Amino acid sequence: MSKVAWLFPGQGSQAVGMGMALAEANSAAKAVLQEADEALGFGLSKLMAEGPEETLKLTEHTQPAILTHSIMVVKAYGASLPKPDFVAGHSLGEYSALVAAGSLAFADAVRTVRERGRAMQVAVPVGVGAMAAIIGMVVADVEAGCLEAAKKTGKIVVPANFNGAGQVVIAGHAEAVEAAMEILKAKGGRKMMKLPVSAPFHSPLMEPAKTHMTPVLEALTFQAPMCPLVNNVDAKLVSDPAQLRDGLIRQIPGAVRWESIVRLLLAEGVTTFLELGPGKVLSGIAGRMAKEAGIEIKASSVGTPEDMAALVG
Repeated sequence: MSKVAWLFPGQGSQAVGMGMALAEANSAAKAVLQEADEALGFGLSKLMAEGPEETLKLTEHTQPAILTHSIMVVKAYGASLPKPDFVAGHSLGEYSALVAAGSLAFADAVRTVRERGRAMQVAVPVGVGAMAAIIGMVVADVEAGCLEAAKKTGKIVVPANFNGAGQVVIAGHAEAVEAAMEILKAKGGRKMMKLPVSAPFHSPLMEPAKTHMTPVLEALTFQAPMCPLVNNVDAKLVSDPAQLRDGLIRQIPGAVRWESIVRLLLAEGVTTFLELGPGKVLSGIAGRMAKEAGIEIKASSVGTPEDMAALVG
């Protein structure tokens, strides 16, 4: 029997104007925006609508903005979409997935991801850390290149996102990331791309953020989700509230195992992947990985009324 997975994007898919067409077209989506403003105590909706882009790109704003947009889609269209058998989200998208699955209250989640963004930024001063996407190399070669760069510089650099479809993101001290890029380019990496982020997420440099966020997450109420979550840090099916909380704590310095998440969903019989929120990255990865595996799937993204209209035909 065909199964459905709802996917939720992470940082990098934000843009000025995000969610506005949806808010204008749908009262349930507009209500999510209003709830976010009330929960946060400032005009997130105005920042999403008008920018400026540099302010929206600050991780303490980006994270609640992306979560809010994703939940706007869920509230506007969730009843019309195929119900999920599984949910998963990339990094902060795991919070969106848990809200969509009924495990976390939206107001709690939006406040928490703002605090998470602040904690991640404070953990490493701007300019000290960096992230880069490595395209066209196998994981083992990227891991070896990071080890070599770390030894050469005496600094930290590790794989941070195993995204699949030939993409691994590395993170750590800026000097070590630069060294790893040079090493990996010499070893035949097809493309190296520094990412426009303000901190080295999902690396050991995020341990102070984990320490800060642990009591915050321990204070949150988690319910059993309506369907299992495939978590970031283990790429395993999780439904127990205590394990859901633990996964969010451990993913702060831990790598995002997105390739393993998609492989697990394919193995579980998922043939419909719906990415809910801004961007099309996750649905694109699922489509490429399924094609490589010889599996026929439908992978779509829904972030605007036009997307929804195209999906229902």
